[in-house]
Amino acid sequence: MSTAGLCLLAIAFACSVASVACFVLARASRSSDAAARFSRFARVGVLGSAAALLAACLLLVFCFMTGDVSIKYVLEERSLSVDGMAWLYKLSGLWAGRSGSLMFWAFLIALFNSTICLRSRGKTDALDDVAMLVVEIVVGVFVALLLFSTGNMPFEATPAHYFDANGELTALASTYSMNQLLEHWAMAIHPPLLFAGYAGLTVPFAYAVSALALDDLSREWAIRATRYALASWLFLGAGIGLGAVWAYVVLGWGGYWGWDPVENASLLSWLVCVALVHTLTVYRRYGSFKRWAVVCACLAFTFVIVATFITRSGIVQSVHAFTGDAVSYFLFGGLIVASLLVLVVGLIVRRRSFAGETADVDEVGSLLTRDAAYYFNNVIMVVFAVLLAYMTICPALPKPLPFAGQSLGTSAYEAIARPLGIAYLLILSVCPLLSWGSFDRKKFLKQARVPALCALALFAALAYWWATEFVPTYDATMAASGSAAMTLLEAGPGWYYNGLALVGLFVASLLFFNAAFMFARFIRMPGKRAAAIGGGFAHISMAVILVGLIGSSMYVYEQAGYIGREGGQALQVREYTLTFAEDSIADNSETAGTVLYEASFDVSKNGVPVGRISPSVQLDVNTQQNKLNAAVLGFPEEDLFVVYKGVNQNGDYSVDVRINPFITLVWVGFGMLMLGTAFALLGHRGPKRAGAGERGTSVDAPARAGKREDAGE
Repeated sequence: MSTAGLCLLAIAFACSVASVACFVLARASRSSDAAARFSRFARVGVLGSAAALLAACLLLVFCFMTGDVSIKYVLEERSLSVDGMAWLYKLSGLWAGRSGSLMFWAFLIALFNSTICLRSRGKTDALDDVAMLVVEIVVGVFVALLLFSTGNMPFEATPAHYFDANGELTALASTYSMNQLLEHWAMAIHPPLLFAGYAGLTVPFAYAVSALALDDLSREWAIRATRYALASWLFLGAGIGLGAVWAYVVLGWGGYWGWDPVENASLLSWLVCVALVHTLTVYRRYGSFKRWAVVCACLAFTFVIVATFITRSGIVQSVHAFTGDAVSYFLFGGLIVASLLVLVVGLIVRRRSFAGETADVDEVGSLLTRDAAYYFNNVIMVVFAVLLAYMTICPALPKPLPFAGQSLGTSAYEAIARPLGIAYLLILSVCPLLSWGSFDRKKFLKQARVPALCALALFAALAYWWATEFVPTYDATMAASGSAAMTLLEAGPGWYYNGLALVGLFVASLLFFNAAFMFARFIRMPGKRAAAIGGGFAHISMAVILVGLIGSSMYVYEQAGYIGREGGQALQVREYTLTFAEDSIADNSETAGTVLYEASFDVSKNGVPVGRISPSVQLDVNTQQNKLNAAVLGFPEEDLFVVYKGVNQNGDYSVDVRINPFITLVWVGFGMLMLGTAFALLGHRGPKRAGAGERGTSVDAPARAGKREDAGE
């Protein structure tokens, strides 16, 4: 099996190198027939590398499913689970480890390149050819890393000393398996979605580089790149969301986002992709923000490599990160430098082409225009991504730099993320009411009147909840002192902390109704594009998520305590009472290497029974690692979150209880965001090839100003 896998990787690398060479020859050929012939050969190479990588991935999957441990990677990442989801955990072994995930990622990049190839079949187009050339170079780099770096080779044969004389695994080798923290449905799906998002962002980057290389700054490259950018943003968002679900119910700390370096790494490209999607929309339709589109496309890809560098180079420590190696350090570091150089050199070389467009296309004439709103939102997303990247790699920075050598805590990240996020959503809420090019006061007031009145009514209700529920929770936490109170003190004085939350609720109210009225207007418009309708629905979801984030991250109530056995002490947590119901032990040490300890507690709220909750602790008998399976009792306004941590000397059950307000809105809003994005993606018209007169032209300013009012983006 290991030999077959090695051969498949060698074939993929050969196809990739041959494809790159043929694309270069096609561009260098003076004969159109020769160029077309080389282009066809290159496309065969693109499909060949994707097919070889697919076969290599399927080979690993086959080994995982059949229990073939002749490959060391399979032995180390196999799942020993015997529950109903065992097949999914076995499948997830493909991307659970360092080398397998890298190969799967390379396959996804090759798959996206094959999609470009098949969508442009029968045509020889320079824009597509150069874009495929760029993507195939990235594929070749990834496959080279697999082939020529020992630590990244997924098909290394299992050493002979791992087996006894009968060909069976030794006692030590038989304990090797996947980290059981990863054996959860959300964690099994989370990584491939992120990898798909990362891979997809290679395509807008490739088209931006192609446009710069060919000096073709028409809207054509943006038209072709938009769908891939939307798909990438959808995959990244879904992956981040499922990772949050996993963290919430598996890690047992009560939250869903801890600003861990690997969490931050996944967020970097998502932030820049937000700017990219919106910028491509304006560029595609009106020819504006040309530099922004190129910059965002290149930065989105750069931050993908930055994320890879963070997780695979070993420069920062994280429970999620892979073990670092020198090859990954220099290779991915080199890719970061190369992608930034391409951007800088391209902008310098093509500065006259940018300057040759209509003078006011890339300028913001007034701060109270939709142009300015797009501009500042892009700035906020890019600046936040840069700051987040810097803060994440601070532990590895040399001493003269600010915060060098320090691991920044959660409070430092939230001190930046909260006000920036609220500012971004404030601009987003006002943006639909603004006009392009100039500020129309009468039109603005006419459009804003009804949504503003509705928003004030919603804000009044949220402010009442804030005053009667949130602020008392804050006061109670501060009065109890402890680590939770220290965290609140690090976030600033009470007037600032609570005031920021109140401002956030006001912004959420504005955003909700402005987006809702925009969405309703789109629905009524005959022939309105599904992309705009999906975008309007996605904006509504952001308001829902903001309210959920304020409640579930800023006003969590936490209490630890003990619950006695039959007839013993109950635990009172605000209006909830927890009493012992039953416990059990499931010994699966022989089949799955685990022992599951579960305790069930009856819950009443204000004296009324509301259900039973059953948290558990799963012990890996080989590694002695505990997996805390939290239990959640959900209510419309809050979650009761309970973690079982063991039994004390008196036989009482140790539990950590949290009340997470409005967390349901986070999950609902996340689902709405994915639904709106998917609708926009599926309803997006495929790229139309530019006619002879369109390439290299731009929309004239007067026509643009007249047509933009109904754009709704």
